[in-house]
Amino acid sequence: MGRSFPIGLAAIVLLSSTPATAQQPVVAFTPAEIQWGDGPALLPRGVKAARLQGSPAESGPFAVRLKLPAGYKLGPHWHPRDEIVTVLSGTVYFGTGETFNPAHGKAYPAGSFVVLPANTPHFTWTKGEAVIQAHGIGPLDFTYVNPADNPQRR
Repeated sequence: MGRSFPIGLAAIVLLSSTPATAQQPVVAFTPAEIQWGDGPALLPRGVKAARLQGSPAESGPFAVRLKLPAGYKLGPHWHPRDEIVTVLSGTVYFGTGETFNPAHGKAYPAGSFVVLPANTPHFTWTKGEAVIQAHGIGPLDFTYVNPADNPQRR
């Protein structure tokens, strides 16, 4: 009897600490199932976007894919939370600083992983078409260093 009590107590503790909430649904897509649309107005024209999980505009986790056209240029901006990016195809250039300066950037080919820390001004550009996947915790607020860079103001 001395051995069964600790094992029984451990089972009760484990079971009582299991949340009784509903299980989250599985989120899964094949490439053919991903639905693309125009990118958000706060990004330059020509971007295509697909929301995979959650919404960058809402609180909570999100994941989006973005097709960036050849010659894409996104001026210096920052976010109050980390932005996490994986380059899926093509090459994307990222740089940091409050002015767009390609000399302060680096090329990230397909397979690259980039974490852009919260409150760090950064900029992005492409030479050819590229696809990235961005994820993080929303809302993904977006502040342009120079308000004139914001496509919504044009």
